[in-house]
Amino acid sequence: MSYSTIALRPAVASREAGLVLFGIALLAVAAKVQVPFWPVPATMQTLALFAIALLYRPATALGVVTVYLAAGFAGIPVFTGPLAGPGYFTGPTAGFLAGFVVLVLLVQLARKAGFIRGFLSCFAVLVLADAICFALGFSWLAWGFVAPSGKTLGANAALAAGVAPFVLSDLVKAALAAAAAAGFHWVKPGLFGGDGA
Repeated sequence: MSYSTIALRPAVASREAGLVLFGIALLAVAAKVQVPFWPVPATMQTLALFAIALLYRPATALGVVTVYLAAGFAGIPVFTGPLAGPGYFTGPTAGFLAGFVVLVLLVQLARKAGFIRGFLSCFAVLVLADAICFALGFSWLAWGFVAPSGKTLGANAALAAGVAPFVLSDLVKAALAAAAAAGFHWVKPGLFGGDGA
């Protein structure tokens, strides 16, 4: 191992730490930003998550999501609502938060396997990963989350409250992320199937 390789290690570590901090800040700000949409306003959180999953290295992307969730668990208000803390992870959105980790892992696996070749394949991968995130969120909301009444919501209520209002906006965000990633790949070849930032 050369001296230059050893000397580069602190610089690489600092760069990775900077990327993690930037990704956490991006997710936190995006969670608070709402834009008018139908049938409900949409936050930019999923779009930020797509970008991190597509552009970051696997370990860095996973680190962003893990530390982001840990910050929320510790009470730092990084989520969409004004509150955070351990109670958030037994609340109605807990399944979706767990789905963030799965979404990032699936997109990274698709990149490494070479499944993402351009806009259409990128869009398809994002939609599939988001659908699994939705499935986890829906399952928890329907049968895991206990409402103040002491009962679970059930499938119909969970679908109406936690899935249906957000499908269209997430499709738009997936299209935007795939278009941006395709453009980034055109400027800097190697994004699709590569290691990312």
